[in-house]
Amino acid sequence: MATLFVTHHSCINHDTGPGHPEQPDRLRVIQRVLEAEEFMFLHREEAAKAELSLIKAVHDPAYVDRVMAAIPKSGLKELEGDTYVSSGSGEAALRAAGGVCVGVDAVMDGHERNAFVGVRPPGHHAEYDRAMGFCLFNNAAIGARHARDKYGIKRVAVMDFDVHHGNGTQDLFFNDPDLFYCSTHQWPLYPGTGAPDERGCANNILNVGLPAGAETAEMKQAFEQTVLPGIANFKPELLIISAGFDAHRNDPLAGLCFVESDFGWMTEQLLRVAADVCDNRVVSVLEGGYDLPSLASSVVTHVRTLMTA
Repeated sequence: MATLFVTHHSCINHDTGPGHPEQPDRLRVIQRVLEAEEFMFLHREEAAKAELSLIKAVHDPAYVDRVMAAIPKSGLKELEGDTYVSSGSGEAALRAAGGVCVGVDAVMDGHERNAFVGVRPPGHHAEYDRAMGFCLFNNAAIGARHARDKYGIKRVAVMDFDVHHGNGTQDLFFNDPDLFYCSTHQWPLYPGTGAPDERGCANNILNVGLPAGAETAEMKQAFEQTVLPGIANFKPELLIISAGFDAHRNDPLAGLCFVESDFGWMTEQLLRVAADVCDNRVVSVLEGGYDLPSLASSVVTHVRTLMTA
């Protein structure tokens, strides 16, 4: 078994307009750096389109229909604030959600050790009936639902190390005691959620806010004291990583000060806890990361660590 890289060229066709931070070049640089010789043994598969019925099992069906109906034939259309769609966004969103399902299938079937799903648009801000924060559909939550529906597992955890709190995943998991959401994020910051007292219906939400300027030491303390014990105590059957790389010190959209090696360390720790509780089942999906050189180098470190697990 090896690590699977799931992506699709259609995800580049999601155009957000000139100067938008969630730009097609984010995926282009990831695809390019993962063509390096050290990744020659990285398995690769194209993202399939998710069925609308699966997305509607996670999101409000009327909302899903509104998003798909809003896709313009040309130009851009604003859905909410800074969240836009273009003619290529409908297929990109279906491929993004479907890509996570491809990764879940590979890991749950035992064909691959783990998977990294490099797709866009990202997903962790998408709530039950609302697009926001560059996100249309919640890819991680859709992957969790797919795993439960297809493989009959009960307990799925999502660990989110994006610099922004994943309000959408929290929203979708809040009232289900068999879904666990854990997040490290800058606090306070957009979108304004992620306080420690947001705990879910069964203490199944675990938020660890980090102050602006937090570096490696603060991150490791959060992981060792809170994140890793929380995941271990929940005992998921599958661990999904919402892998945002915008906590990097060079990222323009926030103020944490992580470096490339921090993403490798976090990945290694999550793989260790997954080995203990869920038979190494790990699927990582791209979320944020807006400084292109830092995004590329951080993804290299993340995927390298997945491959050497």
